Amino acid sequence: MMRHPEETVGNLIDRQGAALMASIDESGFPNMKAMLPPRKREGIRAFWFTTNTSSLRVAQYRQNPNAALYFYDKRFFRGAQLVGTMEVLSDEKTKEMIWRDGDTLYYAGGVADPDYCVLKFTARKGRYYSNFRSEDFEV
Repeated sequence: MMRHPEETVGNLIDRQGAALMASIDESGFPNMKAMLPPRKREGIRAFWFTTNTSSLRVAQYRQNPNAALYFYDKRFFRGAQLVGTMEVLSDEKTKEMIWRDGDTLYYAGGVADPDYCVLKFTARKGRYYSNFRSEDFEV
């Protein structure tokens, strides 16, 4: 049994170069996308990502906020899924919070670029896989 989900899953997340993000399309089917790692996280409850306001994912989250994140360590064949909700944020304070030098490569207009927004994921529960077994946990 995993004694400290926040520590165990948090360490897994911090070592990954990508996050898999799931949304629900207009027909109720899950859609997956690889994303850059979260720009910021608070434990394993809240995560912030950058994305384009014009993206399909943003439209899907505005329609249905149910979401999931998955982080996978292929070296040790272990992974963690987090299930929760996604918010699309475009307020200046949040956008500035996770802005990094070099982001103008993706958002030419800088922090004020209308095609730059933030996705904030809030986890409710999770499932961890390691050593040929899975375990559910509350966040």
